[in-house]
Amino acid sequence: MLKIGLPKGSLQEATFGLFRKAGYSVSVNGRSYAVDMDDPELDGLLIRPQEIPRYVDDGIIDCGLTGYDWLVSAGADLVQIAELVYAKVGFGPVRIVCAVAQDDPLADARALRGKRIATEYVDLTRQWLEAQGIEADVAFSWGACEMKVPALADAVIVNTETGNSLRANGLRIAFDLLRSTTRFVANRQAWEDSWKRTKAESLAMLLQGAINAQDLVGLKMNVRRCDLPKVTAVLPALRRPTISPLSDEEWVAMETILDHRKARELVPELKRAGAEGIAAYPLGMVVY
Repeated sequence: MLKIGLPKGSLQEATFGLFRKAGYSVSVNGRSYAVDMDDPELDGLLIRPQEIPRYVDDGIIDCGLTGYDWLVSAGADLVQIAELVYAKVGFGPVRIVCAVAQDDPLADARALRGKRIATEYVDLTRQWLEAQGIEADVAFSWGACEMKVPALADAVIVNTETGNSLRANGLRIAFDLLRSTTRFVANRQAWEDSWKRTKAESLAMLLQGAINAQDLVGLKMNVRRCDLPKVTAVLPALRRPTISPLSDEEWVAMETILDHRKARELVPELKRAGAEGIAAYPLGMVVY
């Protein structure tokens, strides 16, 4: 069995959604930390992403999904199986930023010298400051970092996807420390186990396939053979369609995969070129 840590908290629902798109049924009963999964070869536990690198490194669990920010903070020597670019709000990286009050002129790291900094990222922040040759007072915050400025801290180091919460609390982003994405990691003992490695690689492939499918749609249509050149000319050159004969020899079925934004532009053009019965449908998974 492969023991896997899934991130509890803000990334939990996005992670569960990703697993469902990859074909897994996942749920949690009440306040339980055990994740019910329909794969008997997976044993899932809900764990704070900050703690997953440590539990994986200690061998308590074989693998887990956590942020690159927490990997850097932990400094654990783990195998990075895959980078899975998804987040709480959408499919993109999370920024780890230094934020200050709107009227604070602080513009770069040098201005943090001697300042009070509140953050959940104590180790990461201290490592980063040390690399910059800067000494500052770094204090752990139990959350709600945005509320600490200016009464309790001069600046905060936080993660953000949109910056909306910072702006709503009268803060601005002074600069970025790093960009973080979700990483699927394993400890080296589990990675050396051929069964666990194959299982983890297969899971990573399916999860990445679900991410790949996020912005894609399948497109099906019927086309008269005499209209094939016109219809094919409308489709992007890199998306060669599958063409299959129909019972009526004058017609064929065409099928292709496109970016969903491109599909909305192409459907009217395909119709004008002679395509009929055009159907666009969502994709659950695309494995390249």
